Amino acid sequence: MNPSFPSKSFMYVVLIFCFLGATRLYASDPYLTLDYYASSCPTVFDIVRKEMECAVLSDPRNAAMIVRLHFHDCFVQGCDGSVLLDDTITLKGEKNAATNIHSLKGLGIVDKIKNIVESECPGIVSCADILTIAARDAVILVGGPYWDVPVGRKDSVTANFDLANTNLATPDESLLSIIAKFLYQGLSVTDMVALAEPTPLAWHSVRIS
Repeated sequence: MNPSFPSKSFMYVVLIFCFLGATRLYASDPYLTLDYYASSCPTVFDIVRKEMECAVLSDPRNAAMIVRLHFHDCFVQGCDGSVLLDDTITLKGEKNAATNIHSLKGLGIVDKIKNIVESECPGIVSCADILTIAARDAVILVGGPYWDVPVGRKDSVTANFDLANTNLATPDESLLSIIAKFLYQGLSVTDMVALAEPTPLAWHSVRIS
C-alpha cells in the first residue's frame, strides 16, 4: 500500500463522521444560511474548492488534516475559528494547548485560502466559514458524500486555552471519558473513532473495533 494515502478504514470512519456529525456540530445555528455570501462574495465556495483540490492532490493526507483542524475548532467555543488565533499580549490562543500543539496540521492551507478569498472579497468571509467549507470539500475530494454548508459564522475574537485542554480528548485519557466528551458535543462513538486518533498521520493504526 502506498504510504502517502490514508488507509481505507481511516477514510471510512472520517466519512461517517462528516456525513452524520456535520449537521449536529455545524448547522444548528438558525442564523446560518446557504446564500449568506450570494451577493457579497459569490465565488467563495469555488475558491475554497479549487484550493482544497490542489491541497489534496499534492498530499491526500491534507484532507484528514483539515477535518481534524475543524473538529478541534468546533469542540472549543463552537465553530468560530478560535483555533486559528495566534497568541498576543492579551490572548492565550488554543494552538499551543497540550491537545493541539503536536496534532494540528493544515493551518497553512487555511491561511492560503483566506488570503485568496480576501483578495476577492475583502473583509467579508469569516475564517470559521472557510474552515467549515474546506472540511466539507476535503471529504468530497477523497470520495465522501456531499452536504450543503450553511454559512454566516462570525470569527471569534477570543480563544480558550483551558477549554482546549479540557474539551478535547488526550491520548492518555480513559475510553469512557473520551466517549463522554463526544456525547456532550452530540457525536456518537462512531464519530469518536473517526476523530480521536492521536495524530492524523497514523493512517494504518486506526481500529474500528
